[in-house]
Amino acid sequence: MNATRTAWHIPRYGRPETLTPVTLPMPQPGPREVLIRIHASAVTRADGMMRKGEPLFARPFLGLRRPRNGLSGTGLSGEVIAVGDKVSRFAPGDMVFGEAGMRFGANASHICLDEEGVLMPKPEALSHEDAAVLCDGVLTSWHFLRNLGQVQSGDRVLILGGAGSLGSAAVQIAADMGAEVTATSSARNASLIASLGATRVIDYATEDALRPGAAYDVIFDTLGVASFSAAKPALAEAGRYLCPVLTLGCLPAILLSGLVGRKRALFAAVGLEKPQHLRTMLSEILTKIDQHRLAPVMDRIYPLADLVEAHIYVEAGHKRGNVVVV
Repeated sequence: MNATRTAWHIPRYGRPETLTPVTLPMPQPGPREVLIRIHASAVTRADGMMRKGEPLFARPFLGLRRPRNGLSGTGLSGEVIAVGDKVSRFAPGDMVFGEAGMRFGANASHICLDEEGVLMPKPEALSHEDAAVLCDGVLTSWHFLRNLGQVQSGDRVLILGGAGSLGSAAVQIAADMGAEVTATSSARNASLIASLGATRVIDYATEDALRPGAAYDVIFDTLGVASFSAAKPALAEAGRYLCPVLTLGCLPAILLSGLVGRKRALFAAVGLEKPQHLRTMLSEILTKIDQHRLAPVMDRIYPLADLVEAHIYVEAGHKRGNVVVV
């Protein structure tokens, strides 16, 4: 009897209900690949955007009518159960975490990944659930605040959307860097965000965080809820507006802000960074976690069979931190 694995297929762009469970042949690792039994995988806002085919201008890369690769999920953690004959970094029995990248297919029972991809040994003290989400909000926020925004001790940093996967990581990262952190959230999440290191929490329902003259050195718009033109009056003289959600409106701002004035709109696709660079950043993140200076915030854990419900919950826009399936 041939071995099989379970996964989730996206037959067409659309609502969470388009996700379809499938049984597939068990993949065999190539010479430099490892076969992983997945213990936990992330369910992210980015996964939902890919399922919907958004933004539309990304479809030539993802697939015009449905995702070209067809399977759901990127972030994962699990156990290596087989390796190709040229693999040197991992062996069967190793616990690992990482991301599938443009291969997708992490919301599954098993996956084959390249050993030289974004794949890391999982520390024993880190749960599979926490490890599975590190390549989403934590890695993205780390890259934007440290490498792109170049946050310094004493900087005034505003996090738009402080309670989500990116926001909850960004508050901790910026505070640990010595910044004075302000974050927006709903009133119910204010105490959570304060506990993560924000010195001020703004209820977005009652107050506009982008007050002219606020003089923030960095505004990190984790959800793409604002724009560079809206944020500009609230930036300091050489302030940086960072947004990981690339829209058509962002592109002109990124190009033009580099030519006129000292305020900048900045963007970098974390997924386009070289795997070796991403692994270096993940090593730095693991050091902070080991020092108890950073921890992923977990909201809900669903069974893998309930992936549709997990997508519905994430799409509602009220999650606190991260969501995983196991």
